[in-house]
Amino acid sequence: MMQVTRRQMLRQARNGFGALAASAILAEGAQSDNSPHHPAKAKNIIFLFMDGGPSQVDTFDPKPILQEKNGQPFPAQIDATQFDQNGTALASPFKFQAHGQSGLMISELFPHLSKHADRLCVIRSMKSDFAEHSQACMFLHTGHPTQGRPSLGSWINYGLGSIGKNLPSYVVINGGLLPIGGPENFSNAFLPAEFQGTFFNAYGNQEVVSNVTPNIPADLQRRLAAFMEKRDEEFLKRQNQVSVEDQAIEAAIKNYEVAMSMQVAVPDAINFKEETEATHRLYGTDSSNALTAQYAKQCLLARRLVERGVNFVELTCVKGIRFIAPWDDHENLEDGHRKNAAVVDQPIAALISDLEARGLLDST
Repeated sequence: MMQVTRRQMLRQARNGFGALAASAILAEGAQSDNSPHHPAKAKNIIFLFMDGGPSQVDTFDPKPILQEKNGQPFPAQIDATQFDQNGTALASPFKFQAHGQSGLMISELFPHLSKHADRLCVIRSMKSDFAEHSQACMFLHTGHPTQGRPSLGSWINYGLGSIGKNLPSYVVINGGLLPIGGPENFSNAFLPAEFQGTFFNAYGNQEVVSNVTPNIPADLQRRLAAFMEKRDEEFLKRQNQVSVEDQAIEAAIKNYEVAMSMQVAVPDAINFKEETEATHRLYGTDSSNALTAQYAKQCLLARRLVERGVNFVELTCVKGIRFIAPWDDHENLEDGHRKNAAVVDQPIAALISDLEARGLLDST
């Protein structure tokens, strides 16, 4: 008679336990009307992270009273700040104008983006409980001000699953500047490893994905991959542990599979020669401003990744305006914001137009 340990029994039966729980949850759902007011359309997310924080009163949230109080003591309570450098009230140096049928007020910083006023949703009620960049970056990405929690991209893919099979479901297009906290902002934390963000480098002359180009003959690589897959499966069957160890092995096997497919999928995704001259002009990949041209390529790559089934794409800021957090303008807000806006305005507007033209805007 074959003896089975308690751990082996739990491991073999765990899918059965899950099925029992799922059947109960589905039965409860069938008895109640929890359908949404509107059908869900979103399938992809493109997160354009503006590191350092564009000033809301200089972009999409004008405050006329600042014009009246310019140069006077600030007429409200001021919370403590990191540098404790609190001056007088400062009027925005930028002009605002109503755009679109909605009459959305947008700063002169965004002449291209303002043409999409009726496609934008501007939320002016958000606030934070702290005013420090490292905490803010982590909080924005993970919902918690310290390390150790999964990022938004990880949660999205954990909950919804991956659409594509040949590329990672969560991609971070690195423009040269990672937010404070670095890769922890894109971490899977306690979720399986397959849900962490995968970096695509969009600056310099390095590979878009490190080591994606094989350095051995294709036939040998296929045989090596088949050998590794067989050994991994045999090792997985021998494990008596439940949970963490199995998840790590299964995630590693899946990562090997995705890595193999990426050797073909990545060169295809970054083949911008397929795009028309009109598309390149639309985004500004030919811009005389090298930073604008780079961000244009990042936005164009984001669209190409979404087309290929990547659920969640995040773009970081380009390197070249400031050594860190480029929108964090301490000394000269007017000059800094003009430089940053010039980098992102045309590419973002083009991304919206391009997604709409391809029938992807409603689902992205």
